[in-house]
Amino acid sequence: MQDNTIKHSQNWVIFTTTSFIVAAVMMAIGIYNLEASFAAKGFYTMASIMLVHTAITLTKTLRDRDEAQKFHNRLEDAKTEKLLRDVGSTDDA
Repeated sequence: MQDNTIKHSQNWVIFTTTSFIVAAVMMAIGIYNLEASFAAKGFYTMASIMLVHTAITLTKTLRDRDEAQKFHNRLEDAKTEKLLRDVGSTDDA
């Protein structure tokens, strides 16, 4: 069986990490410079943190579901191959 894991290059990992950091810093600067009360800034900050948290959680959940489906499909393929081998060996006898 083939191992279908995706391996990301170091450059891609650096790019995505840097993009996340830049976006987080830009949002923090935007909220800090917002002309609103301290309480409103706090609510915007909590909302942005929650949005990032849920985006990460959703991404991980979808990836885990996809990997579980791939594992299930590989298991079914292996069972089918074994069944076909068993049927083929009884035909030869």
